[in-house]
Amino acid sequence: MDRLEDLLKQADANGAAPVERWDPPYCGDIGLSISRDGSWHYQGSPIPRRALVKLFARVLRGDADGRFYLVTPAEKVDVAVADAPFLAVEMQTSGAGRGQSLLFRTNVDDVVRCGPEHPLRFVVVGPGDGLKPYVHVRGRLEALATRALVYDLVELAVEGPDGGLGLWSGGAFFPLPG
Repeated sequence: MDRLEDLLKQADANGAAPVERWDPPYCGDIGLSISRDGSWHYQGSPIPRRALVKLFARVLRGDADGRFYLVTPAEKVDVAVADAPFLAVEMQTSGAGRGQSLLFRTNVDDVVRCGPEHPLRFVVVGPGDGLKPYVHVRGRLEALATRALVYDLVELAVEGPDGGLGLWSGGAFFPLPG
């Protein structure tokens, strides 16, 4: 657990840009997109430089209109997002029952501790598609758990206060859909 804890402390120190406070003019669609697999593209071509993707992720914002934008103090441009802007690619657990804590790392190295400030929600998709867990990262941005993490999360499910199955983290209970 120490490795993700260290990453969490670093993230708190570095933090994302204050994009929620910026209100720049809209400058249009320049062809940025994020695929379901978490890869970023510019005008249809993958962006291979991880450092550039991480920089873009720091200035990504989800707005109330349901759209995503790269935001700087001077401009705002569209980013087409296929599902969630990030993927939860690693999870570490500590404790058990009500004292359990789930720590997630995203594909762009954001680290969040699941709890009231970073809730976990589950969406049931069509027949055969299964369960999609999302963890809140910041603002209106979420990370979709990878398939491997879905299995880990289901394995951790316990009976909750209302008798249904779910997960505890950070003192909060997150129910699985019944």
